[in-house]
Amino acid sequence: MLEQQADRVMELSEWSQRWQENKIGFHQPEVHSMLQMNYEAVVNGRSGVRWFFPLCGKAVDMKWLADLGHSVVGVEISEMAIRQFFQENNMTFSEEDVPAVPGAKVFQNSEGSVSLYQCDLFSFSSAVAGQFGAIWDRGSLVAINPRDRDRYAALIVSLMAPDCRYLLDTLLYNPELYKGPPFFVPDEQVQSLFGSRCDVKLLQSVDALTDRQRAWGLDALTENVHLLTLKAAN
Repeated sequence: MLEQQADRVMELSEWSQRWQENKIGFHQPEVHSMLQMNYEAVVNGRSGVRWFFPLCGKAVDMKWLADLGHSVVGVEISEMAIRQFFQENNMTFSEEDVPAVPGAKVFQNSEGSVSLYQCDLFSFSSAVAGQFGAIWDRGSLVAINPRDRDRYAALIVSLMAPDCRYLLDTLLYNPELYKGPPFFVPDEQVQSLFGSRCDVKLLQSVDALTDRQRAWGLDALTENVHLLTLKAAN
């Protein structure tokens, strides 16, 4: 099934163009229900957790977590998305260059609880902003070009602090019916990408088919949420 989408490529410029044209059906105006339902499993009794949001867009989940006393670091290619996040949430913010990543900028709210890096995700590293205690991956792994998944998994694992709890959202559907993105990522591939370094637990599986996906030609869509934690070092 994976070969159906193996050669599909979305250029970064195409993602920026979607924001320019407001073709952002992937953006959700409400906090994601799966984050809310599995929040306690990720926080695991901790307070003031540093969260990482790969391909963050303008996710309202980031403000929700900041309001709960956590800090959030996101990476997003579209400067428009980042500016809209701060403007739509009535946050004053600063912007400055990131010396470690040529051409990148970081936007930060005045409280310092939300820092969003405008750059290619693969230019980002723990050298730029350290490691994280939690990761919320909603719409990131499923948006990455399929050929880049090994590279992506290596980056994410490198960003995980020893106590990190990584909440990963994936989609299951018939890739013969829709070319993506969002792409089809079966549970077996989650295991093959992360299983050597992480323990993987399926937390939730729901029927996520809506009229939007029916318009893509899909007749079924399952959304899975996994919790990944680093295996103890031997």
